[in-house]
Amino acid sequence: QVQLRESGGELVQAGGSLRLSCKGSGQTFATDSVAWFRQAAGKEREFVGEKSMHNRRTVYADSVKGRFTISRDDAENTVYLQMNNLKPEDTAVYYCAADQRYMPPRDKYTYWGQGTQVTVSS
Repeated sequence: QVQLRESGGELVQAGGSLRLSCKGSGQTFATDSVAWFRQAAGKEREFVGEKSMHNRRTVYADSVKGRFTISRDDAENTVYLQMNNLKPEDTAVYYCAADQRYMPPRDKYTYWGQGTQVTVSS
């Protein structure tokens, strides 16, 4: 089992930056892929980006490409989502997810965190 816990969400002004953290515990050594998703109020969950722990391949949604960056700290079992040039439409609950498989189907990630709220004011 893998447990995930997000942190770092808060209220920020448009154009600002935030860094979200996703701390893993449990059998994190068996995890290959980690991903970030978000869900705005009244909307469906949206893919943000994912990163393979094995070959470092990273994929981003077009809506965040060039503004968001996924990175990892193996020593701390933590994955980060650096978000720059934030826009009001980035407002959502952000979730991290993990899976033992290499980049599984995006709706099939096995392990999920509880989410952290990001609010971007205009």
